[in-house]
Amino acid sequence: MHRFRQNLAHLYMVLFLVFLLAPLVVMSGAAFNDSKLPSIVPWRGFTTTWFSQMVQDQRMMLAFVNTLWVAVAVAVISVVVGTASAILINSISGKVRTVLYGLMISTILIPGVVIGISTMILWTRMGNALGTEFFLFNPGLHLSVLGQVSYIAAMVMLLVLARLQSFDADLEEAALDLGASHTQVMRRILLPHLYPAVGAGAAVAFFQSIENFNVTQFTRGGADTLTVYVFSQVRSGITPTINALAFLLICVTLVLALVYEINRRRRARIQAEREAEARRAEEAMLL
Repeated sequence: MHRFRQNLAHLYMVLFLVFLLAPLVVMSGAAFNDSKLPSIVPWRGFTTTWFSQMVQDQRMMLAFVNTLWVAVAVAVISVVVGTASAILINSISGKVRTVLYGLMISTILIPGVVIGISTMILWTRMGNALGTEFFLFNPGLHLSVLGQVSYIAAMVMLLVLARLQSFDADLEEAALDLGASHTQVMRRILLPHLYPAVGAGAAVAFFQSIENFNVTQFTRGGADTLTVYVFSQVRSGITPTINALAFLLICVTLVLALVYEINRRRRARIQAEREAEARRAEEAMLL
């Protein structure tokens, strides 16, 4: 019976991985299929034509660059807002904490279409009320950034808040008693403890922004992002150039994940060596 459960668990794991990876494999394979349709069936031969056509598609390249700029801006602002919100919520208690936490979380529950429309209406109405043509009040990528930050910052806040639960507040009090300023405590004690959560939050914000469509569609003005570009191509017919770009993005993501894992293991090994050396020194002193 135990062996049956073990085999069933292995089968479930295999099916789960196939479910996750099969679409990526099919999409990547279409980037090398010599067919005008983004598919691997029927297979008409190996080609790299779609990669050269991808580079020559100026609109796609501009949309890709716009997507990266928006994603970087969203990640930076979301990390700042989310981290500050998590620290604030963690430092207060009572009904104020509950209300503030609920307000931050509520943005995640609001549909993207509503956020996009409300962001556009808010800033354009503000521009009309002030009687100004300042670019900040007009639809554009900057409004896409603001609209996405309004809910992605809450995701970062949750990650940082979870990390704060393992933080020992006595360290702050000890540092303050020893003469450290609040700025020094923040920079040398609290933030180093939060760096893993901040890094994870930045990655989540970056990739959430790249795949965003609803908010961007209503706030972008005349600018293109990658998701909007793909949506516009559905009417005229998608070519495998999209698959070529997606394949490159997958490769870059895998390389970054590999670099992160190698770096994490290296730091863990160094930490283990230091702890072992400290134990040996302690044993030598006892002897």
